[in-house]
Parts: sequence; C-alpha cells; structure tokens
Amino acid sequence: MLTKRSAFTLIEVLISIALLSLVLLALYRSVDMLQSSNRQLFGYLEKANIEKQGTETLFLDIAGSDGNLTIVGDEFSRLCMENSVNSLYGLSAAKVCWVVSKKEHTLLRSEGNGYTLPLNSDDRVAVDAVIEDVDLFRAYRQKGEVLVMLRQKGKNSISFMVQGVPE
Repeated sequence: MLTKRSAFTLIEVLISIALLSLVLLALYRSVDMLQSSNRQLFGYLEKANIEKQGTETLFLDIAGSDGNLTIVGDEFSRLCMENSVNSLYGLSAAKVCWVVSKKEHTLLRSEGNGYTLPLNSDDRVAVDAVIEDVDLFRAYRQKGEVLVMLRQKGKNSISFMVQGVPE
C-alpha cells in the first residue's frame, strides 16, 4: 500500500537551501562586478566631460577675445587674451591666460583684470586646473585664425581652429 507524502524531508530542505545559497552567491558576484564596471565607466565619462568643458571654455575664450592675443612658445605655449567676454566669474571683460604648469604638467586657466604672469601674491586672479598630465599644448595664430593643439599623456590629440579672431 502506498502512503501519501505531505511534506519534504529534512535532507531535501537542506539540499534546496544549499543550492539556493550557491545561486545567490553567483548573483551577488555578478551584481558586484556590474557595480564596479559602472563606477569605472562613470569615472571615465566624468573625466571626458571635464576635458570637453575645458576645450569648450578655451574655444569660447579665444572666440570672445578682442584679438589682443599673446602666444609665447617654449616647451608649452602660453596663450593670453587681454580682453575676453567669456568670463566664468561674471567679469564684463577679463584677462584670461592658459598655461601649463612646469612641475605637474597641468593645464591652468587664470582669469582676472590687470595681472601679469608669473602671478604676484597680491593679484586678484582666479586660477582653475583644467586638464592634468598634459604633454602637448600649442597655439598658433595666422590671419584671423588661431589653431590650438592639446594632448594628455597616453590619449589622442585634440585640435581645433577658431576663425574670425580680430587682428
């Protein structure tokens, strides 16, 4: 005579718990790898956005200048605009200089009025670090056009031309 089973045995319950634990462990590892990948991607996108904003600001500084540009070239170029309407700090007209620091190789943007480089301690100037690990920063000017080339170590070069810059 057959008897009806109405419940699981203890061994069946323990085996199902062990299998469920293995499945949950694999899911946890997958989620952890996905989160790590997302963090790395977010960091990369954040850096790319900073680079994009920096090059856009440089472009707008040149395009908004009155044409009074000073380009000094040695290992890296130094680009100064005596009067640019592109101000990040609400100035109606600002002197803006772009220079690469010698020690850290960081592209710096300085904005203010009536200052000279190198800066003095009493100059009222805002200095922003824009891009790190720069190994190329060059600017060339010819007949109303300014060509800028920029490269970070281990990355592709960025170059752009601003046309219609007053002489």
